[in-house]
Amino acid sequence: MSTPGVGARVCELCEAARITPWHHEDDLCWVAECEVCDVPMVVWKRHGVDPPPAELDHMLAELEKVAHRRFGGGAFSIDRVMRQIPDHFHAHARDEGWWWRRLAR
Repeated sequence: MSTPGVGARVCELCEAARITPWHHEDDLCWVAECEVCDVPMVVWKRHGVDPPPAELDHMLAELEKVAHRRFGGGAFSIDRVMRQIPDHFHAHARDEGWWWRRLAR
């Protein structure tokens, strides 16, 4: 498992709380529904922002597998911008309607 962030602040992604459905987990990452966005999200099990290229490729491939099952082929894009938790690598698979679902909640 990961090491939480430095200082008193605990990293939510390192905690890996099973708040939403999980679709995949291995030694490197996990893929679950993002609590905020309601789309699949992959999270690196190590705390940091710069995974090695082979690990990054693996994580994005796992995210794409889940997104293909959920949205269909090509009906999504990968968003690697880490807005709310900028110090722990994660990426989202966003479909066209993700924003409207978020606003409707």
